[in-house]
Amino acid sequence: MSSGTVRTKKRNRFAAAIGGAFVAGAAVMLAGWQVQAEPNRTTFPNLDELVHYTTVTRGEVTEHLLTSRAAIEAVKRGEPVPLDTHVVLVDYRDGKVFRYFVMEKGAGFGQDYDEGRRTGDWQFQWFQPDKTSINMAENTARCQSCHTSRSDRDFLYSFNEMRRFEFE
Repeated sequence: MSSGTVRTKKRNRFAAAIGGAFVAGAAVMLAGWQVQAEPNRTTFPNLDELVHYTTVTRGEVTEHLLTSRAAIEAVKRGEPVPLDTHVVLVDYRDGKVFRYFVMEKGAGFGQDYDEGRRTGDWQFQWFQPDKTSINMAENTARCQSCHTSRSDRDFLYSFNEMRRFEFE
């Protein structure tokens, strides 16, 4: 084997080791990032004031989605969801509330985050079934990451369900 071939193989092993270390380090950083919850301006709304506009079932999980009448009416008119709107996903497992996912749209809420993490003026929070405790095991950055793909629908996955909802 020539000395050039040996040097190339050593360089390739070194590059693979460095690349592997980089990937492992990035995975550790991301894993750490994914488990960090954070307090923010999202508040828990009065559920009695909200409209249950759709239900989603994913395997053994049932999700009821609620928001205000004003939010649904705005979407139906083709207008942005108004400020001070809450959208709540009630996550049921085994027939009991497992957690609440709350999105709240507030004036200036988006400015709390850098541009890459911003979802308009929406903020997100996971609450425990007691409705008062933040579920610190969840990660709101992950929520923002997914909801950025819905910028054309005011960052809502259930935008079309709101638009189609018929009040009784």
